[in-house]
Amino acid sequence: MTEPHEAAPEAAHLAGLDAAVSRCHACPRLVAWREEAGRTRRRSFADEEYWARPVPGFGPDDASLLLVGLAPAAHGGNRTGRMFTGDRSGDVLVAALHAVGLASQPTSERLDDGLRLHGVRFTAPVHCAPPDNRPTPAERDTCRPWLVRELQLLRPTLRAVVALGAFGWQALFPALAAAGWTVPRPRPAFGHGARVVLEPAGDGSPLTLFGCYHVSQQNTFTGRLTPAMLRGVLAEAWQAASPRS
Repeated sequence: MTEPHEAAPEAAHLAGLDAAVSRCHACPRLVAWREEAGRTRRRSFADEEYWARPVPGFGPDDASLLLVGLAPAAHGGNRTGRMFTGDRSGDVLVAALHAVGLASQPTSERLDDGLRLHGVRFTAPVHCAPPDNRPTPAERDTCRPWLVRELQLLRPTLRAVVALGAFGWQALFPALAAAGWTVPRPRPAFGHGARVVLEPAGDGSPLTLFGCYHVSQQNTFTGRLTPAMLRGVLAEAWQAASPRS
């Protein structure tokens, strides 16, 4: 079995990286959980065939804005095979992206629904659905080479990143450092609306990192994260990511 730290650096482009991610079996607990979810299924999806594999990133290979979540949902991305697709978190996020002009449609229901992202890519620090939405630190670290390589491949065009939640925020810093940006010390604290500019270590462009509450049901149902709050962060991040005239 090829480990992520061996396979990820070999990916010459994002399509190759995505294909390699989807074949990963590095974390036994996550492999067992994602496959069990695909076998037992939620009642409302009982007739559907689950993806039940690692879920790669999604979006154009020249994206200037990257959205980083936590991990695929057991009956969302783990079912459909696409990040933020087929669950309420995806509904909220894609509706907001469409409202600010960054998605071709306001819904994200299935792999073949025609959704296109404009200058934006989705990814996560952990590519398999974890039990209780809680990856272990070891699972996060095992998966990190995929994120590092994704950042490296996006580096020519990437200008801004939105971390959706504290987990993504914390997981990003070692990956960003490995991908060629200078991380401040002490590391900046997560918060909704947080904004940090990371300078390149060597050649390249600065990167602006934004914090945003995760689009989980816990946050959106309680009003901790409203559609207006989400649109505000996305619009600000897109402004930072947009090419200067």
